[in-house]
Amino acid sequence: MNDALYIAATGMQAQQQSIDNIANNMVNVSTTGFKKSRINFQELMHVGTNGNPSGAAGNVSLLGIGISVDSIAKDFSSGILTQTDSQLDIAINGSGFLEVTLADGSHGYSRGGTLEVTKDSYLATSGGHVLKPAIHIAANASAVIIGANGKVSVQTQTGPHVTTTDVGQLELVDFSNPSGLKVAGKGVYTPTETSGDAIYGKPGEQGMGTFTQGALENSNVSLVEEMVALMVAQRAYELSSKMAQASDEMMTMTNNLRR
Repeated sequence: MNDALYIAATGMQAQQQSIDNIANNMVNVSTTGFKKSRINFQELMHVGTNGNPSGAAGNVSLLGIGISVDSIAKDFSSGILTQTDSQLDIAINGSGFLEVTLADGSHGYSRGGTLEVTKDSYLATSGGHVLKPAIHIAANASAVIIGANGKVSVQTQTGPHVTTTDVGQLELVDFSNPSGLKVAGKGVYTPTETSGDAIYGKPGEQGMGTFTQGALENSNVSLVEEMVALMVAQRAYELSSKMAQASDEMMTMTNNLRR
C-alpha cells in the first residue's frame, strides 16, 4: 500500500485547520479584547517497515504516518489600548482577568470591555455577566469612577452638592497557564486542568495589571503576521497536494505495468 497518499491527506487536513484558524484571527482584528489563537501540530505515531506499530518486536526502521493538530492555544499578550472617555469602558493594562458570574452560577473570566448596569443595578459585562464581587450602582448615580487599583466609586448630586461614595473593590485573577483557558463566548473564558487554578490578586500588585477607565483593549492580532502565516500554510497545503498527486501518478504507473 502506498502510504504517501494518506500521509499527504493528513498534511492537507492539518493545514486546512491552520488556515481556518488564521481566517478567524483576521476577521476579529477589530474585535475589542480579542485574543488570537495559534495551532500546535504534532507528528502522528510511527510504524515499522513491516506495518506494525512502533515498539513492536523486530522493528528496526520506523516510518512516520503524518501530522495532526495537537492543540489550539490562545495568545493572551496585551493589545493596544484605545481611549474612549466612556465611564463604563474599562481595560486591563497588563496581566489579569475580571471574574464574572455565568448564567449557571459558575465563574468565568473576562479581559474587560464595555460594562453595563443590569436591571438589578449591578455592574456587568456587555454580555450580561455580573462582575464578581457584585457591585451595586445606585439608580441616582451621576457618574461611576473606577480607579487604577480597582476601587469603584459613584457620584451622586443633590442640588449643587456632589457626593462621592465607595461602592466596591474589583480584583484581578490570573492563571499559571492562561493559554489553557477555554473560550466560552462573548469574551469570557473558563478554566481547565491545563490553565490551572485561579490566582487572585490586587491590581498593581504581584505582577497583576491595573485598570484603565475610559479605554478599550484592541485585538492583539497583527495582520502582517497573519498574512505571512497564511502564505506559509497555503504553501504547505500545496506541497501536500503535490505529494498526493505524485503518489497517485506512481500508483497509475504501477497499474499500467505490463509483462
